[in-house]
Amino acid sequence: MQRVVMATPKDEPKAIEVRDLTFSYNGHLVLRDVNISIAQREFLAVIGPNGSGKTTLLKLFLGILKPSRGIVRVLGKEPSRVVSEIGYVPQDTSINKDFPISVLDVALMGRLGGAGHGYRYSVADRRMAREALERVHMWEYAERPIGRLSGGQRQRVLIARALTGNPSILIMDEPTASVDKEFQTELFEFLKKLNDSMTIVVVSHDMSVLSSYVKSVACLNQRLFFHDAAEITPEMIEMAYHCPVDLIAHGMPHRVFRDHEDH
Repeated sequence: MQRVVMATPKDEPKAIEVRDLTFSYNGHLVLRDVNISIAQREFLAVIGPNGSGKTTLLKLFLGILKPSRGIVRVLGKEPSRVVSEIGYVPQDTSINKDFPISVLDVALMGRLGGAGHGYRYSVADRRMAREALERVHMWEYAERPIGRLSGGQRQRVLIARALTGNPSILIMDEPTASVDKEFQTELFEFLKKLNDSMTIVVVSHDMSVLSSYVKSVACLNQRLFFHDAAEITPEMIEMAYHCPVDLIAHGMPHRVFRDHEDH
């Protein structure tokens, strides 16, 4: 069993620490013996095939799910105790187009955190929502219904919602799945700047940008294999995907291809 330890100052808690984690859905094993310790201000990419447990792992970080066995700690505490410190951008940007909520309203939701029923947004809340929308170039759409946006525009708004909470940790599940190539590069440039002050964990299949921006990579397929470097090699991918692959790069975005022979 592989245990991962990344150095942090002695007086600084780990951003996320997972020890001996196993998780099952209705008896179906999803994650097994996962160990990882993520330093504050780390920029980690999590890669792996569909169904490998990536989204499940994020939900465990967020406290949405509880381990079948093992421990998850965020900033030294149980995830449910630090929800206001975590910003989350989900993978699915689909939304009821008839739901009457504006872009600004969605961004303001990031200020709710642990607020109780009947919470009223303050002037500071609205200022932070505007700043977050400006950072993702969506302020001009502030009054537009969220259902009238494109998939890429909705993704920008969801990122703004996460940033409006001023989190210490930003967790993103396939943030570039619904955006154009131009915004993909722009997004990772933006995340690189954010990484100066916050921890970022990204699930992504986009090999074309990962190695240019992230600091470390975790390959997940039930078990987790950690690599304390941004370089994504064929050996790393094979460990997670359990099949030989080629990384094709001729001055163009990287693509990962399976070997079609029977292995």
